[in-house]
Amino acid sequence: MGYRNKTYVIFDGDNDMWAYARMKGWNALDNIDFNFFNAHDLKPLTGQAANETYIKQRLLERIKSAKQVVVLVGSSTKNLFRYVRWEIEQCQNLDLPIVVVNLNKVRSIDNTLCPPILKGANAMHVSFRMKIIKYALDYWPNQYDSSVDKTKRNDWHYPASVYKDLGLDY
Repeated sequence: MGYRNKTYVIFDGDNDMWAYARMKGWNALDNIDFNFFNAHDLKPLTGQAANETYIKQRLLERIKSAKQVVVLVGSSTKNLFRYVRWEIEQCQNLDLPIVVVNLNKVRSIDNTLCPPILKGANAMHVSFRMKIIKYALDYWPNQYDSSVDKTKRNDWHYPASVYKDLGLDY
């Protein structure tokens, strides 16, 4: 289950911090059934955080501790190479299951906004809704590890019936 495995979250810190903060908020509330073990809570950055090499070293430590990844995709995520693309590359090199969360609520790959490195990358694409993100964190890692043919390149998404079963009709 998602709450047992460390989750590494990748996002545009300038524009999409609100989405990351909302996920952390869902996680913090006892009355909401949404839990994830945030890899960013490990080893906080120190005063050397202005040094790119230092930052990437710390981020890689966090990535290596994770068992799954969430990439929050907003309007400018695909244009970020210094950290976002680098983080995605590290996660792919470690063969971590990736859940791509479209902040515009598109339920499958959004070819306009998805970073090119994630196209055909055997990632699960979902909308920014708490219940489907939780579902993906709970089930995608096992599906990815047990049944995804890594020699084929696909863009995965859940059918409308999963959203409906979760009460997400819209």
